[in-house]
Amino acid sequence: MNILSVGKKLFVLDTNVLMHDPTSIFRFQEHNVFIPMVVLEELDHAKKGLSDVSRNVRQVSRFLDDLIRDLDQQSINEGIPLSRVELGSSIENQDGRLYFQTRQLAHLLPPDLPGQIADNSILSIVLALGKEYPEVKVILVSKDINMRIKAAALQISAEDYHNDQTIEDIDLLYSGAMALEADFWEEHGSKMESWQENNATFYRLRGPHVAEWYPNQFLYMEDGSGFEAIVKSINGDSAVLQLTADFTSKNHSVWGVYAKNREQNFALNALTDPNVDFVTLLGSAGTGKTLLALAAGLSMTMERKMFQEIIMTRETVPVGQDIGFLPGTEEEKMAPWMGALMDNMELLGSRSGSNEWEQGASQNMMMNRVKIRSLNFMRGRTFLNRYLIIDEAQNLTPKQMKTLITRAGPGTKIICIGNLAQIDTPYLTATSSGLTYVVDRFKSWENSAHITLRRGERSRLADFASDNL
Repeated sequence: MNILSVGKKLFVLDTNVLMHDPTSIFRFQEHNVFIPMVVLEELDHAKKGLSDVSRNVRQVSRFLDDLIRDLDQQSINEGIPLSRVELGSSIENQDGRLYFQTRQLAHLLPPDLPGQIADNSILSIVLALGKEYPEVKVILVSKDINMRIKAAALQISAEDYHNDQTIEDIDLLYSGAMALEADFWEEHGSKMESWQENNATFYRLRGPHVAEWYPNQFLYMEDGSGFEAIVKSINGDSAVLQLTADFTSKNHSVWGVYAKNREQNFALNALTDPNVDFVTLLGSAGTGKTLLALAAGLSMTMERKMFQEIIMTRETVPVGQDIGFLPGTEEEKMAPWMGALMDNMELLGSRSGSNEWEQGASQNMMMNRVKIRSLNFMRGRTFLNRYLIIDEAQNLTPKQMKTLITRAGPGTKIICIGNLAQIDTPYLTATSSGLTYVVDRFKSWENSAHITLRRGERSRLADFASDNL
């Protein structure tokens, strides 16, 4: 086996990297990739099942089969060109080679680390490769933090798999709103046009900051003027702004809900806009994500008749111990996961009547238009004229998010809500979550909107706990 290539690194992949991203073997640009035999054994044990991990493992096996097809043993020993598999323009520069462990390597672990454990076997292989090829920089790639800690203790170069990350720092994620500078009108007001259309005020302006904006981004002034607008279109150095509707008054509420802060007002503007097909709402606990989404959905479904019904779904990841088998229909099985929906429906129903009988009738009427669905049965479906709410979207992978969003048929609006600080899915982080992925990918599309809710409005107790615990 000859892996001495000038300027190339050798990345040894842990099993969890391949389970997480089946295309990971093709994402190391011009560098070489090494897969130990113990990794192939672990993949073989995980290939059965209907989970995303099992599907990913089966896809890895198909990739490896395509790579070694029609090759003899000598060609495999010399390294398989990764360019043998075409994956499209999304993965470029596949100049590296794939190496399998084809012989026993020296056991170099300390006596207190037995090599029978899979992780320790991989560490032993990395040490052996580093000793056998001192001119090559050998790097272990693993999603397992403890594995990287053990590697560091053994003075092995180890890295997390970063290719699945949408952005490097979550603080750089698009927030959906931006404060304008104090001298904004001095730079942009000289060539401004304004007009009224359909009871809304529009501005067309030109200036140096237009290139920094995105469609349906919210702009505001912090000078106390109360100026708040949404970017309706951008054409070169020219942009059209529309003043936002004011939902902060009880006289202009949405299904009895009014905005308590600027970001909630922006969210209601996006949620009630018929030209916006996809809305993402980020925010910590108590910022009103679910309540705003439901109120807007009920208003557009039952008052404006824009949608036939509201569909709500979420990833069923337990916070603590799983409660086990749940009997009943699909909706009955999902009911324990939909406590947030029920709580908000009770609140919205209580605002729909002056007495207990009217409130009960309103709540029954609302529940008839709200359907609860499981993510497990979404593949292959098409939703027509539906208002689809995806709750706890931070626990979805980019692939799962793509599966859900592509279910949308004509007339359907999708709302994704979540809190990136509450990710319960293994191997997902704030920078690799499917929610982060869609926020970044949809920010330039003229029919989508995003807003990050900053202030909690649940209670002073919840606000203090969110800030201090």
